[in-house]
Amino acid sequence: MVRMSDLVRGTVRPKPAAEKTPAAERPAPASGTGVPPALPRTRLGAVAPAPAPAPPQVEPAPPPPAPETPPAAAAPVEAPGEKVEALHGELQEFLARVRELVRGGGPFPWAELEGLMARVVASLERSGDLFLAANNPAAPPGVDYLAFHQARVAVLAVRIGMDVGYERRRLILLGMAGCLIDIGLWQLPEGVLRKVDALSPEEQTQYQSHPRLGAEQLRRWSPPYEGLVEAVLHHHEREQGQGFPLGLAATAINPDAKILGLVDTYAGLTVPPTSRPRIRPHEAIRDIVRGKHESFPSALVKALLSEVSVFPPGTLVRLNTGEVGRVVAVNRSHPLRPRLEIIADGKGHRLAAPKTTDLAEAPFLYVTGPVAEDGR
Repeated sequence: MVRMSDLVRGTVRPKPAAEKTPAAERPAPASGTGVPPALPRTRLGAVAPAPAPAPPQVEPAPPPPAPETPPAAAAPVEAPGEKVEALHGELQEFLARVRELVRGGGPFPWAELEGLMARVVASLERSGDLFLAANNPAAPPGVDYLAFHQARVAVLAVRIGMDVGYERRRLILLGMAGCLIDIGLWQLPEGVLRKVDALSPEEQTQYQSHPRLGAEQLRRWSPPYEGLVEAVLHHHEREQGQGFPLGLAATAINPDAKILGLVDTYAGLTVPPTSRPRIRPHEAIRDIVRGKHESFPSALVKALLSEVSVFPPGTLVRLNTGEVGRVVAVNRSHPLRPRLEIIADGKGHRLAAPKTTDLAEAPFLYVTGPVAEDGR
């Protein structure tokens, strides 16, 4: 269970480091074989001289492949020096074209989507910058909401998949499904999405049909991986069977769909499709933990909590000195101690030139709380 006290203290359980396999001890007569789980080849340990011949080495059996995951294929990687904002924007532009395919027909460019998601995975493997860009709750003007939303879901879901141990090929497929979870909504009247918080019974029935409509559309496009269809179909199912459209529970739900459902909920809270006020990322986590703790597996909620800063970039905060600063970078090891740009002194006077302070290196400074844009 995720406790809110963890959020308040800013404690994040670190991921355990991979254990090192010891070399063979002397004076063992046989060779020792150490195989770290993450390495593709066997590393031989030291062999001490012995009068008898060493027994033959036995290679360990390879781990079983993830269910229904096709063999890994060569995929393009992110171009050197590529900006994460440009990559995220390219993903949104691709999904805007998908909207036209849904409405007008035509073959689906699976290879292009797979290439985009390979670049997303490569970017997230190098740093969390793309995650921060996708987690920024500011939709670009003129961009289709569902294109923006699904691009966010794809990137955030891949990061959560990395946290729970997905291998690279499976991450790509998870991101591809995240890009397509809401294509069924493009087949409904536009007013349904805009008033999703106040739907009539008939409109509610229409809305709850969108996972099935999306899955049917995917089948018409002949996806390279059948699991994509199931992930889209199940992304509104919930752990206790309270979801839709099938009312599945627990292990009956596609594992990828559980990640997508959690991230879809989080993204919808931070940037809603309606006029409902959006809430800050840490407030969305609070709502998920307090109000929907039975809807999602606790391990996934913890993984999301470890990624989402209590004070995301752009947040105005007040220090114990009374100074006001804007968060410019997150310290994942210490989420309550971000890097700040101090913009006002302890008396509220705006500084002529902001100064940068890293709270991780300033033990006597700490954040007392967020500040509204008007300074209160």
